[in-house]
Amino acid sequence: MSDDARPATTVTVEPDAAAADIQAVHDGLRAYNVTQVGPSGERPVHVFLRDADGRVVGGLSGHIKWKWLYVAKLWVSDGYRSAGAGTRLMLAAEQYAREQGATNASLDTFGYQARPFYEKLGYRVFGTLEGFPPGSCQYFLTKPL
Repeated sequence: MSDDARPATTVTVEPDAAAADIQAVHDGLRAYNVTQVGPSGERPVHVFLRDADGRVVGGLSGHIKWKWLYVAKLWVSDGYRSAGAGTRLMLAAEQYAREQGATNASLDTFGYQARPFYEKLGYRVFGTLEGFPPGSCQYFLTKPL
């Protein structure tokens, strides 16, 4: 179909977009991806560090997709840092991911965050985005599981 034969369209910028419109974009992209590489098998990964009272004092959130673990967020409360809590969270997530059939992991971190921590766990940098955020950079890391 030529551009002239297509129905007219408009482009809109909508910071407060309707949830249904956002979902339409996500669903459309997922459907296309399935035609190219098959279903992702995406499932969430959540690991928590709890104190004696059951309060969350650290945690990890991410997902497994196409046999890759992606660690989106890792946080440990100040009072629990430098005592192995982050390592325990990461190792638990990696073990769970392996049990789910994941073969690799990836994550990203900013220059002021935890790059050396991840490298001690066997992750290696495969990309850097300079100047994001301003005055720093974003590192992209990966590790075989």
